[in-house]
Amino acid sequence: MSLARFLVKRAFQGVLVVWGVVTVVFGLRFISPGDPANVLLPPDVDPEVRRQVVAELGLNEPLHVQYLDFVAGIPVGDLGFSLVTRTPVLDRVVAKIPATLELAVAATVVAVVIAVPLGVVSATRRHEPADYGATLFSLLGISTPNFWLGVMLIILLAVQLDLFPTSQRPIGLDGVVGLLIAGNVGSAADGLLTWLWHITLPAITLGTYFTALITRLTRSGMLDELGQTYVRAARAKGLPETLTRYRHALRNTLIPVVTVVGLQLGTLIGGAVITEAVFAWPGLGTLIINSINARDWPVLQGSLIVVAVGFVLVNILVDTLYAYVNPQVAFD
Repeated sequence: MSLARFLVKRAFQGVLVVWGVVTVVFGLRFISPGDPANVLLPPDVDPEVRRQVVAELGLNEPLHVQYLDFVAGIPVGDLGFSLVTRTPVLDRVVAKIPATLELAVAATVVAVVIAVPLGVVSATRRHEPADYGATLFSLLGISTPNFWLGVMLIILLAVQLDLFPTSQRPIGLDGVVGLLIAGNVGSAADGLLTWLWHITLPAITLGTYFTALITRLTRSGMLDELGQTYVRAARAKGLPETLTRYRHALRNTLIPVVTVVGLQLGTLIGGAVITEAVFAWPGLGTLIINSINARDWPVLQGSLIVVAVGFVLVNILVDTLYAYVNPQVAFD
């Protein structure tokens, strides 16, 4: 199968997935208690005024008509208007995407930088203290809840030791890039340091489970590769052990790691809700929590749809990249 046909096939499958998410998200509003009109109107409002507001929101239309109108607006970016701020939902969601992407990518970088060397050391020193330490670290990372770890990091490193801020995102990478484009190199450097200072604790919190997962995957992959025939042949030819481990065995081990990293990146985009809430990080997670508390259904629906689209796009990219990393994999 050619790359073009592969992308068309994956795109069609992605559209079906997004359509399913849209349908479920739309249906949640009707099975949840409460009326969206109550967000805009006081309890003692005149019944006639209430009927007018319901008609303006389209809530008096049959269910299938509301569903078709909702689905028809998505391809053109019409996700409706916020019930609280009366601003376009798409504008509110798009404004939060950079913060969530920064957090997800930073957590992925933290996980990969720590996990891959740790997994290699664990595999090459099997049944030694380093291996036991890496195994214990992986167990703790998988078992520790993100919200508890975030609170503990805030108490210890932010409150007690005053090494990091407790919350907020004063500047993003988009702001740093804007300063660079404007020629303010000094301000851009200060902004980058400030961004790193604020994102360190959230990235560690979000990436801990991911770090443990990649560590275990790298270790098992390295153990499998080190027992392969080509590794024994390389050693028999007299190649240095470092070259055999890192250029040959580790390179083949990273093939499944690339897949997991890509898939987990999509998961991190949608799974940063708790971490963003703990650190008051102004991303999609915070927007979703605030929308639930305010019963702002249009914003909640739009946020979930954008998360689903991002997850599908990441999966398509990972599938394509995997075929290039491993030539034995065909586009099928």
